[in-house]
Amino acid sequence: MGSAEPVLVARIDQPDWPVSLCNTACAALAGDKSAYGQPFADVIEQLIGRDLALEVSESVRAGQETSIAVEIAGREYLLVLKPLETKDDGASYYAAYWRGSAGSSYAADGEIEEALFKAKRRIRDLSRDDPVTGLLNEKSFREVLAHDWAVAEREKSCLALVTFRLDDFDAYLEVFGRHAADSCQRRVAQAIRRCLRRASDVAAKIQHKDDDFLVVLSHVSNEDGVREFAARIAASVRELGLHHPRSRAAKFVTVSYCTIVMEAGSDKNANDFLTASLDV
Repeated sequence: MGSAEPVLVARIDQPDWPVSLCNTACAALAGDKSAYGQPFADVIEQLIGRDLALEVSESVRAGQETSIAVEIAGREYLLVLKPLETKDDGASYYAAYWRGSAGSSYAADGEIEEALFKAKRRIRDLSRDDPVTGLLNEKSFREVLAHDWAVAEREKSCLALVTFRLDDFDAYLEVFGRHAADSCQRRVAQAIRRCLRRASDVAAKIQHKDDDFLVVLSHVSNEDGVREFAARIAASVRELGLHHPRSRAAKFVTVSYCTIVMEAGSDKNANDFLTASLDV
């Protein structure tokens, strides 16, 4: 590809969205490192940071065409994200390219683009996010899980779910009240988000049988790796040091967790997978 603009193309109908094209300008942007074959979300995160990479991943999942002003190595760019037409082989691709700054007119355009992006993101978040934790709500999470399950089924690969439940949370609510309990859930959710290893990992709040669960979907298929991941999150929650005088587990807020790894197959669907993880 002869474009002077950095261009990255990922195949999004495969696990981890592998990069299928990275031109010379893009490799230079990444420090002369080729991104070919690497997970798209990881490459984007290395270039623009985790928070923006999470937003990019959500746009890709939704099939959105959008753009955002970013800064890399002290230079301003407009990152443009665009789905590509499906090829004859049925593969699905997504393109990302960086338009370099070109004077004050670009800066003004970039500010407008960024403002529009933030406005659209806010509207989207109001319908996609749980109002207490800021994680995905159940409806949105089920949509993401169904999409990723379908991809894993085609590729005959595995997905992992980790479910967390705050220990003795009813007692915490009784002692401190609803406002403090919501604040506690929000801080635990933030700790979980900080531990997510890839932008393709997603977390949500789900209610099941009158209990609140915080659930993480991961594309890691190694069971030992999933358990280590869950243990690291549990340790991060404990390290918050949130006082819990009636906890039977510790003096601080802690979480119990369960992990499940399942190969996507015709005898199971995404709902079966989620239900199995919540009923463990």
